[in-house]
Amino acid sequence: MTALTSPGPATRRMVLAGAAVLLLAVGLVVLMVVRPSAASPSGRAALSAPAEESADAGFARDMMIHHQQAVEMSFIVRDRTDDEDVRRLAYDIINTQANQRGMMLGWLEQWGLPKSSAEPPMAWMGHAFEPTDDGSLMPGMATDAELDALKAAEGKKAEVLFLRLMTVHHRAGVDMAQAGVEKAGTDVIRNLAQGMVKGQESEIGLMTDMLKARGAKP
Repeated sequence: MTALTSPGPATRRMVLAGAAVLLLAVGLVVLMVVRPSAASPSGRAALSAPAEESADAGFARDMMIHHQQAVEMSFIVRDRTDDEDVRRLAYDIINTQANQRGMMLGWLEQWGLPKSSAEPPMAWMGHAFEPTDDGSLMPGMATDAELDALKAAEGKKAEVLFLRLMTVHHRAGVDMAQAGVEKAGTDVIRNLAQGMVKGQESEIGLMTDMLKARGAKP
């Protein structure tokens, strides 16, 4: 029977070194689990989240409201006319702006920021807008009376009223989007805002032609 011998100094050093490496590896794993990596989507969001009073957050909040009314007006005219061109435009606005609204809402959630603010609309642009008593919350937005008129109109009258209201709505939206391009600190907001400028300017041109085709002025 072989007698057991205690490990020598060299062996003990190897064991202690191995234990240290193991503890270091475990610690790194714990850190990776507990704290998101900067390379992960959540880690990047945490590192790049804008402040609550930033232009990025203000743009997202205000444009969500602006978009919501555009979607509402598009749904109204869709049911007030059989004209395929107007209905196609309404569907495009509904799909595009509802999707963009969802993106902005998602970013606010990802950034851990509230969906609304006590600040007046457009304060992030440097010139706050006080909502009017007629229901217009921001420049370009239709009043309650204008929305009621659109709901009551039919056929060509509804088409013309929708095209006029949406042209004004888009022009104000372009101004806000251009401010977003200039003031935002995140790429996602700048890129989205730039796309809005291009898309809504194109639709303004289209609506101008559609109004002319109906013998109406913008």
